[in-house]
Amino acid sequence: MAPGKKAVPGGLGRGGGLAGGMRMLVRVNKFLAHAGVCSRREADRLVAEGRVRVNGRTVTELGLKVDSGRDRVEVRGRPVMAGDERPVYILLNKPRGRVVTVRDPFGKPTVMDLLPRGGPRVYPVGRLDAESEGVLLLTNDGDMAARLAHPRYGVVKAYEVVVEGTPPEEDLEKLRQGIFLEGRKTAPAGVRVLSRRARRTVLRVEIREGRKREIRKMFDLLGCPVSRLVRVAFAGLTLDGLRPGHWRPLKKKEIETLRRAAPGAPRA
Repeated sequence: MAPGKKAVPGGLGRGGGLAGGMRMLVRVNKFLAHAGVCSRREADRLVAEGRVRVNGRTVTELGLKVDSGRDRVEVRGRPVMAGDERPVYILLNKPRGRVVTVRDPFGKPTVMDLLPRGGPRVYPVGRLDAESEGVLLLTNDGDMAARLAHPRYGVVKAYEVVVEGTPPEEDLEKLRQGIFLEGRKTAPAGVRVLSRRARRTVLRVEIREGRKREIRKMFDLLGCPVSRLVRVAFAGLTLDGLRPGHWRPLKKKEIETLRRAAPGAPRA
């Protein structure tokens, strides 16, 4: 589905794709084969096994048809770029209050609303909760997105974090060594104090994991809740003067930086 457009009404139908309007439909196995994912026979197997999702819904109908210009197709959780689409990479300075998703079921404002209507289909890479701000990558390159999110590569994400109170150095050292959250130890984090005041501390925190609300939970455990969290870097990308709510396409050298951050394909 194109960014900024509303979902087409209706549900998945037998051999008919998504209902509503005149659409250029192709069978999902042909779509996946044309995109270079696999052969048509293999695509049928993936559909039958429930490994294919269309617009967020798992499909098992072998005759299902999709619209490559509107429908979001995923295989094993990875977005698939249509064979005739060129890769697009967008850097957005996410403002507070926007949900990082293509479409929110509760009608909350999403980051997609900040992009121009009718532009190329792109999808956000990784997590950034609604109250957090800063660097967000959006792309239609599903393979690149999967590599950047894969734990194997340990892509660096840097944040400027404002917390209540003044956590002592020994507590910050615990974060550098890794602490247990919900039964699992976190990977070592880079933590540096930028400034201290009587009632708040500003820090730079670098992590290589993508666990949900990880930084907020880390400081909650120290008794210093986060009052503001801004991602200032992701896989070498920085805001570099980009204002909140604004976006720009990546430069060629920035795309090369992403490829160096997560080269090749992740192992299963």
